[in-house]
Order: sequence, then structure tokens, then C-alpha cells
Amino acid sequence: MKTIELDDDLYFYIASQTRHIGESASDILRRLLEQPAQGAASAAVAEPAVAAPPRVVAAPQGLQALLDSGELQQEEKSINRFMQVLSTLYRDDPVGFTQATEIKGRKRVYFSRDPEALRASGSTTKPKPVPETPFWVITNTNTSRKQNMVAQLMSSMGYGDEVIAQVCGAI
Repeated sequence: MKTIELDDDLYFYIASQTRHIGESASDILRRLLEQPAQGAASAAVAEPAVAAPPRVVAAPQGLQALLDSGELQQEEKSINRFMQVLSTLYRDDPVGFTQATEIKGRKRVYFSRDPEALRASGSTTKPKPVPETPFWVITNTNTSRKQNMVAQLMSSMGYGDEVIAQVCGAI
């Protein structure tokens, strides 16, 4: 096995392509580059693979559409609004969303790809999967804490203060 150095953005992109817990970086790259499984690759030397062009993250229109639609205001429970916002943030920028795992409290981990990591950080974290993402989030927090988590995440993803305030106000 060889070791290579990657820029952070490439690492986060590869990590965001994980389909299941325990999938190795090599497996992810083989899948993305449409390469055969490990045993088949050594049987013959094939032409070098041409990597797909880097995916360009679209402008965060999904978040603005969610705010404009009134869908958040129609939802009665703050936990559901919180989950809708997180899911939309992931759809808008899956690579940027990986920074969520860096957001932590004094004793608790807030986001993880592994629900057990969240359970281990507190006795009543109530981890739930963020819809349509590989991430889990603790849900046993008050609305103010949920807003703070979203604000920290959006700030690390590069959103402006005005949009952050608008989103947090909708939660």
C-alpha cells in the first residue's frame, strides 16, 4: 500500500462520496474512477484511467428555495425544520458539509458519520440520520443550540451573516 498526500478539498470530496461505514478510500476511488476490484486490477495493465472532471458545486439555490417556499414555516416541529435545513445544506455543498464533524460542544460531538460516536459523547444525545446524507446529528438539544449548530456550520461553509440569520430564524 502506498501513501499519497491530498489537498484538503480533494480529501473532503472523497470522504463525501462514502456510501457505507467502513468503505475505504481505495474502494471509493475505484468506484469513482470505474476501476476493477483490487484482485482484478493486478491481472493486466490497462490504459490509464481518465478521471472525471471535478464536480462543480452549484450555487446554494436549494437553501434559498427552501426559505422562499414557506415550507419551513409550515413545519410545526423545530427538529423537522432543523433536519430540512441540514439536508438542504448537504445537497447544496456536500464537500463543505463535511466540516460539520468539526463542530463540537464542551462535552458532546454534534455531527458524525457514525451514530455510535454521538452516543459515546453523552448519555441522552438521541442521534438521528440527516436525511439524504451520510451524516448523523444529535437531536436532544434545545432550539437555540440547534440554531447555533447550524450557524457554525453555515459560517464554516462560507455563508454570509445575513443568510445565516435568516436560516436560524426559520428554525
